[in-house]
Amino acid sequence: MSDLSDLPDLPVTFRPNRTRVILLTAGVAIFVVIGGVALLLEQLNPGEQLSFFLVGALIFWVLALLARVRVVADESGVTVVNIASRRRLEWAEILRVNLRPGDPWVFLDLSDGSSLPALGIQPGIAKQSAIADASVLRALAEARAGQGPERLHS
Repeated sequence: MSDLSDLPDLPVTFRPNRTRVILLTAGVAIFVVIGGVALLLEQLNPGEQLSFFLVGALIFWVLALLARVRVVADESGVTVVNIASRRRLEWAEILRVNLRPGDPWVFLDLSDGSSLPALGIQPGIAKQSAIADASVLRALAEARAGQGPERLHS
């Protein structure tokens, strides 16, 4: 897939859609159940009911953070959005895209010697989709790495 004509049009977003649907659905269901319990327990005062709703909202918020992970590739580089962080990378900064057997998600080897996990491509529920997404991102990185003026020589 190194031919530019085989690559997808940019921008392209990679995210674990099945996992995202499951997390958000579970978050809504948990919030509704906890809220329903708060309303059904007549012995609770309004402050206690509010605390039930706050716990449900907190659980939903945590699951929504887990569901927000993604990798967005555009003309100038890649944005990696993980659970609690966002990092913008130029194409030339990405030396290698790795998804080895047993890896929980893709790792990006960077020009500064570090490795960045990219949770937006994870083989958990949809292994074949993650492998295909990792291959596309790898091909994009290889095709675009030499196109910037900051091209690093190693």
